[in-house]
Amino acid sequence: MPVFQYEAMDNTGLEVKDTIEAPSESEAQDLIREKGFYVTKITERTKKKKKKSNEKQQQGRPQNKQTFTIGGVSAKKLTMFTRQLSTLQDAGLPILRSLRILEGQEKPGALKNSLMGVIEDVESGNTLSEAMAKQPKAFDNLYVNMVKAGEAGGALEVILQRLAEFKERSQSLKRKVKGAMIYPCAVITVATCIVGFIMYWIIPKFKDIFEDFGVELPQITVVLIETSNWVVSYWYLIPVIPFSLFLMVKLIKKNKTGAYIVDRVMLKIPILGKIIQKSTIARTCRTLGTLIASGVPILEALSIARDTAGNEVFRKAFDHIHSSIREGESMAVPLRETRITDDMVVNMVDVGEETGALDNMLYKVADVYDEEVSVLVEGLINLLEPIMVVVLGLIVGFIVIALFMPLVKLLNDLS
Repeated sequence: MPVFQYEAMDNTGLEVKDTIEAPSESEAQDLIREKGFYVTKITERTKKKKKKSNEKQQQGRPQNKQTFTIGGVSAKKLTMFTRQLSTLQDAGLPILRSLRILEGQEKPGALKNSLMGVIEDVESGNTLSEAMAKQPKAFDNLYVNMVKAGEAGGALEVILQRLAEFKERSQSLKRKVKGAMIYPCAVITVATCIVGFIMYWIIPKFKDIFEDFGVELPQITVVLIETSNWVVSYWYLIPVIPFSLFLMVKLIKKNKTGAYIVDRVMLKIPILGKIIQKSTIARTCRTLGTLIASGVPILEALSIARDTAGNEVFRKAFDHIHSSIREGESMAVPLRETRITDDMVVNMVDVGEETGALDNMLYKVADVYDEEVSVLVEGLINLLEPIMVVVLGLIVGFIVIALFMPLVKLLNDLS
């Protein structure tokens, strides 16, 4: 009968290592659960290599078939994988079998390659968190540390469920913001193309007409024709200029001081700055609350939340909070000193620390700020629509007036 070597957690959270005889791995899992243990790792001691090769042959897959990919795993795919893994673990399937199921149904790509690496490492005896840490393209520090906390506490399925909910909420907020920006971006793009067409093709024809009749042009028409001449001569600069500005900002943000200045300026922009600030607070609070609820130490949780902020101003604030807590202070005091949030957040964090429900308070803060971001985005879109109409009306009006003033004068002269 096969002998299985396993690692498990008892009811008190202590780690247990032992061996057990059973006809199959699933029956071994059942026997271990009957002892009151939660299995974190199980492997067959004998005929291990033969079993692996037989499984791969049965599945009709080659031993190494990773494909070449560029970039990492998209947030959408990782969110779906986390939810599916959480469901399989909640159903009681062994972690290795769950990973094989998800890897088998995944299409070739970065996530499939990462899962193949995770499966190989878990089969070699590594824990799930250790195997995921070797795949940074798919699993970041937040993901790895939460899985590690779940393994240590013997509640991996609960942690995966929290992680899935966290990622689904983050994806939902991103979809709302992106979906709201589609309409204004489409209108601006179409308007730019139409105005560019008028400047490149229509204005030069009117210019030839005016020159043939020798009409004295008013200043507004001269400005329009000079603008048209510039567009005809240097049209390639129209896409180059915004791309160059974007590239310059990216290069500036490579430097820590430059990134801080850029992020500080972005936070000062009306409405848009509020959206950036509140979405960053919502994301970091939800991250921090999820980590604390999962049993990750507060200092380590702060370091991970700082890395997920994506804003140098908030990173600096989290560094200050981290240093203060390490010196023995509470979280609310340095949070108030950083002035990155309003008093409501500070007071809720203070109450959460006093009542021992900091994770729940952080969840509530994240929910409130998610809702405020949605309202701000909707307000920004509602504000952009009349602004775009007015700006486009002014541009069209300027072109019409600049063209018709010489035409009216020409008609008067001819009459």
